[in-house]
Amino acid sequence: MIIFLFLILIACYLLGSVPSGYLIGKIFKGIDVRDFGSGNIGFTNVLRAIGTFPALIVLIIDITKGIISVYLGFFFAQLMGIDCQVMGGIGGLASIVGHNWPIFLKFKGGKGVAVTAGVFLALTPVPFLLSLLVMVGIIALTRYVSLGSMVAAGSLPFFVFWLRNNARLYLFLSIIAALFILFKHRNNIQRLSRNEESKIGEKVKT
Repeated sequence: MIIFLFLILIACYLLGSVPSGYLIGKIFKGIDVRDFGSGNIGFTNVLRAIGTFPALIVLIIDITKGIISVYLGFFFAQLMGIDCQVMGGIGGLASIVGHNWPIFLKFKGGKGVAVTAGVFLALTPVPFLLSLLVMVGIIALTRYVSLGSMVAAGSLPFFVFWLRNNARLYLFLSIIAALFILFKHRNNIQRLSRNEESKIGEKVKT
């Protein structure tokens, strides 16, 4: 069973590691999006470097990676007689780790916002939707996607605690996911402090 569990986690990690932003950049424009803008492979940098449609594809793929990893955990938990919440949560966390530190890009990946959204959309939909509203509000006010992402990530554990106060595992996972997002945005925090952060809608030359 331990070996089977390990294989499931590896599968979820590899699923998260699929570098959709990098692949879409190569397919649509033959470029490495890491060479432009913030150097990130996520939705926002693809939007700036390539355009809206390719960025939406990246967003959908990354969210779907998170959702699928959770349901893989649910499915195999039933086969193995393990708690579905535990296995779904661990599978989702493995996909977030894969996205942030993908083996296919020498462990230099995205910032995990979209894949985290997919994971918690599957695990805790109402707390996730509330944090999404927080993100939309912050972006509407400031036009900083990074700031909206960080504030939303920070709000998620509070919403999980408020609405699912008996789900200690999900609270723990939401705190870990929020810390991952804050860590991956450390350069954005520095640029925000210097008023040098790019706003949504700004383009970069490709």
